[in-house]
Amino acid sequence: MRWEGTLLSLIAPLLAAAPLVHAQELIDRIVARVENDVILLSEVRALSRYQQLVDGKAESDGQILDRLIDQWIVRNEADTARFPHPSDAEVAHGVERLQASFASPEEYESRRKQAGLSDVDIRNMVASQLYLSNYLDSRFRPSVQIAPKDVEDFYQSAVVPRAKARNQAPPALDASRDYIQEALVQRGINEQADRWLKEGRARLRVEKSLNEGAK
Repeated sequence: MRWEGTLLSLIAPLLAAAPLVHAQELIDRIVARVENDVILLSEVRALSRYQQLVDGKAESDGQILDRLIDQWIVRNEADTARFPHPSDAEVAHGVERLQASFASPEEYESRRKQAGLSDVDIRNMVASQLYLSNYLDSRFRPSVQIAPKDVEDFYQSAVVPRAKARNQAPPALDASRDYIQEALVQRGINEQADRWLKEGRARLRVEKSLNEGAK
């Protein structure tokens, strides 16, 4: 899903601030124009750091910029629809889930510091991702239909072989049914969202100015 960033407002006093503006341009700059909005290099860097935290590595700047453009499409439609933002409790739970994905609190803190992210940075990123993923879920889940045979086929083709590869007894189909059903629903949501985003990108007016060689 888009890892986000609010568009920055660059405010500079006249005349005396000219040297400051020049310094700011070296730190942050526009890397894409999407319709009447812009995406900044700082947003690319922020998502890169978050990917480093979550996955241990980050995509290229070009790939991240494409993700930010996709996120712009989703956010623009969600905002137009007045879709509700996640509650503080939802965001806190999302942060807790992220922390629990690490082997220990110490590992999480170490990776967080290595990525150069503050607790506020992480909370804001989680809130943004929840907003986007919740919107996509609400938009596409109703149209995803999973037949009982789909669940049984997935069980036989994925769950059973995986258990055997680990020299484990596969869980019973009935015990796995709800989990498989939700996994297939999520796959269906992702497939529909990918098609929708592809159509949306084709209609957008986008100008990229990212030079990946300039770090």
